Amino acid sequence: MTLPSVSAAIREVLETADPAAKVKRARATARGWRRGQFASVDGGAMPDRPARPAEPKLLAPNRMPRRGKGSLHGRIALLHALAHIEFVAIDLAFDMAGRFGARFAPEFTTDWLAVGADEAMHFALIDRRLRALGSRYGALPAHDGLWEAALETAADPLARLAIVPMVLEARGLDVTPDMIARADAAGDSATAAILRRIFADEIRHVRMGTKWFESGCADRGIAPEPYWKELLSRHFRGELKPPFNDSARDAAGLTRDYYQALATA
Repeated sequence: MTLPSVSAAIREVLETADPAAKVKRARATARGWRRGQFASVDGGAMPDRPARPAEPKLLAPNRMPRRGKGSLHGRIALLHALAHIEFVAIDLAFDMAGRFGARFAPEFTTDWLAVGADEAMHFALIDRRLRALGSRYGALPAHDGLWEAALETAADPLARLAIVPMVLEARGLDVTPDMIARADAAGDSATAAILRRIFADEIRHVRMGTKWFESGCADRGIAPEPYWKELLSRHFRGELKPPFNDSARDAAGLTRDYYQALATA
């Protein structure tokens, strides 16, 4: 019997708008791949934009309301922003596997489907916490800046690896410890526990991004650190702002050789 390509299942995840259904399909696809139920990525086209639910309302980043700190409303707003990041991260990981998996060894698909399943679990945990606090995902606005990075890097897997896991996810390594400390200070141990779980997983995700970026650079005979900086100048519109969590970044293989000059600047 000929196995179906995993690409069709990946496209189904990307084309599913309902958050609960997306989580279910993402985890089922990753599980099916692990169990050998699919053939490799077929290289077929992925959608330019994933399906999105009617809520949350998506705003430009500069139109997002400010989050208050310390209050329950502020914690809910922070959790809602994190839920949206994790929701988009499901699609980023599955698009990585579906769009670029045919260009790499099958382990690439294994890694990024596993990342997508992690992001689905993170989203579910945060959404459950929001509901416990009397809110839900979609109750507040969100912005779609993360997917702009996917569009910018849709043609180049090394650019996607350089920007998404090695910049955007790595930023989470810098800021999450402070969020954990604030949750602990507020007596919100449930939120702190979720953030600790996410932090540990994100180190592994950034490590995967760095590993595959360096592997791709080796295949092209390119020195990875200067090429990473070149890709940032070409594809990343933001700034890398210190302070950096050097120990977490180092654990993820993202050594100071990549970003030290930028941190000094």
